[in-house]
Amino acid sequence: MRTQLAVPQADPRANYLAYKAEIDEAIARVLNSGRYILDQEVAAFEEEFAAYIGVRHGIGVASGTDALQIALRTCGIGPGDAVITVSYTAVATVAAIELVGAMPVLIDIEPKTFTMDPNSLEDVIKNRVRGRCQHFSSRLKAIIPVHLYGHPADMPAIIDIAKRYNLCVIEDCAQSHGAAIQGRKTGSWGNIAAFSFYPTKNLSALGDGGMVVTNDLVLAARARSLRQYGWRDRYISEIAGLNSRLHELQAAILRVKLRYLDEDNQRRREWAALYNRLLLRTSLQLPLCKSEVEHCYHLYVVRSSRRDELRAFLHNRRIGTGIHYPLPVHLQPAYSARLCIPKSLLHSEQSANKVLSLPMFPELTSEQIHEVVEAIVAWNQGARG
Repeated sequence: MRTQLAVPQADPRANYLAYKAEIDEAIARVLNSGRYILDQEVAAFEEEFAAYIGVRHGIGVASGTDALQIALRTCGIGPGDAVITVSYTAVATVAAIELVGAMPVLIDIEPKTFTMDPNSLEDVIKNRVRGRCQHFSSRLKAIIPVHLYGHPADMPAIIDIAKRYNLCVIEDCAQSHGAAIQGRKTGSWGNIAAFSFYPTKNLSALGDGGMVVTNDLVLAARARSLRQYGWRDRYISEIAGLNSRLHELQAAILRVKLRYLDEDNQRRREWAALYNRLLLRTSLQLPLCKSEVEHCYHLYVVRSSRRDELRAFLHNRRIGTGIHYPLPVHLQPAYSARLCIPKSLLHSEQSANKVLSLPMFPELTSEQIHEVVEAIVAWNQGARG
């Protein structure tokens, strides 16, 4: 029997209850409409979300993984092509590359932000290692930077590199709804971007859902066709597509939550600031936020060389934590020893051994955060003693 946590690491139900009346009304509206696939709710949410991100087009799909896969195919990436991304990410990033038949080329992260290291990126592109990476040498097509934990990757540097080498940039925004660099939101920097609306995301559905966004009309039209069998006209497939449609019910729910996303993100930032202030007296390494960045704190991730001891201690105090992620993709059983890894992934491997996600969601209370911190301080004193 699962232990009831006093402070969970995430709480999707709390987010539903915060907007229950409006969400229930939206669900009833869809149920009563009799229109359940790609109708008014999806169209309205696509328009509203694209405007929020600051792009012209949004295409609702069934999941974040599908959003990545469709974005890749939209950019013409397929069998024999190579795509650079990071190993320190959710496996969905790499899985999507393989789903289109392309080769993932994995590079390291900046250790302070957990995001793609532009220096490593340019070095790998310049040196194009052969051997196991022979396809990478001639068929490099795209870069997928991942905005991990809510902190944006260094998009100005990555975009500059991509332009110099004529590469497509596909942003993985699964954890960065509302995050920004220099006031410009993630999802608006690359050629195309992919979002997830999984129930624990900052903008969350009550099930799976995703979105492809872009400023490019041609890419948008292709993505829209790909999500539904390659149709432009109904029942006529002009290209080979798939079935990946955002549900009307989920779109209606997301429209409600989108109205509160900035407010919820601000609450996350306030909780992160409180954590930062209270945890200074501990030995934990706290998350960094670069000065030009607006972090959306999808996760509040600390580091400790005694991570597993701390996690067990907090669990005994009925405080939930997470490890995002326990193994970089290149060390996971399905992928180890077969991916293209041109250089050492030292920072990815070291981070995976130390990271711990503390409770973080908008409906947390100051009292709960103090409870978490008091437990950490007690552990820290015992660990030092």
